[in-house]
Amino acid sequence: MKATATAHPIQGLVKYHGLSDAVLRLPFHDSISVCTAPLTTRTTIEFGAPADSAVLDGRPLTGHEMERVLAVVDEVRRRAGLREPFRMVSVNDFPSNVGLGASASGFAALALAATRAAGLELDLQAISRIARRGAGSASRAVTGAFSKWKMGVADEDSYSVQLAGPDLQLAMIIALVPAFKQTEDAHREAVTSPFFHARLAEMPRMLMEMELAIRTRDVGAICALAERDTLMLHGITMTGVGEMVLWRPQTLQVILAVKRMREAGVPAFFSIDTGATVYVNTFPDRADEVEAQVKELGVQTTRCTVGGPARLVGEALF
Repeated sequence: MKATATAHPIQGLVKYHGLSDAVLRLPFHDSISVCTAPLTTRTTIEFGAPADSAVLDGRPLTGHEMERVLAVVDEVRRRAGLREPFRMVSVNDFPSNVGLGASASGFAALALAATRAAGLELDLQAISRIARRGAGSASRAVTGAFSKWKMGVADEDSYSVQLAGPDLQLAMIIALVPAFKQTEDAHREAVTSPFFHARLAEMPRMLMEMELAIRTRDVGAICALAERDTLMLHGITMTGVGEMVLWRPQTLQVILAVKRMREAGVPAFFSIDTGATVYVNTFPDRADEVEAQVKELGVQTTRCTVGGPARLVGEALF
């Protein structure tokens, strides 16, 4: 009745924006991401506790945060025929709520640990459907590496599949720009942008090109497409009713530095999820020089490689 799992957060390559069903967390279109190792979330859950409880990085979860945890755990309890309360403890080894995909790794680890603790033997595709109820991007963190989340029209057909494993390597230099944000707000307001439907019309082509680039292992095309998708996504975020400008001065510094690198012949590309933090994507053999130039801006950096699927581990948190 107890299990521990770990999962990597994700960088959105073709990001989803907005939900057609907020309860089942069904998106308006497919999306593609890559997991970022060595960053991880580790989660332990046990059924048979005195009462439902969840703690993240030492902080008890309440309100909407607890509701999202329950959306995952209640589905597991329903499938397993359990009534027992649970205790959950989760820790991140990286900052959360700054655009690094912590909700993806968090709910992916939770879904895997909870299904195992409940005695359910499910494959990763089925677990990705459960993780999706906590955070849409968690479905892709379950299957790991380069994964595609199929939008579906109902719970059964909205799940994630892996397009390529960690053997397809991409160097990701994270330029950390701390700025608290709520991704939920951005998803809610996406449909109010006058450019939302224009992006929807563009998505089939973007997704086809990104999937082709991944399957043909064209790292340069993957990087370039992720940068283009970033600009489209933030154009919508900035033009919704809340006019959410999530970038900070350092965000723009990094963007401009990346453009200067390319002008000098260095293959560097920026990618930004919902937040201010920037991923600078490049070829593995160019990572040293790209990271050095980002560090010259005075920005904290973390180098990442492609991470695999969520997995069970033995070291419990309690």
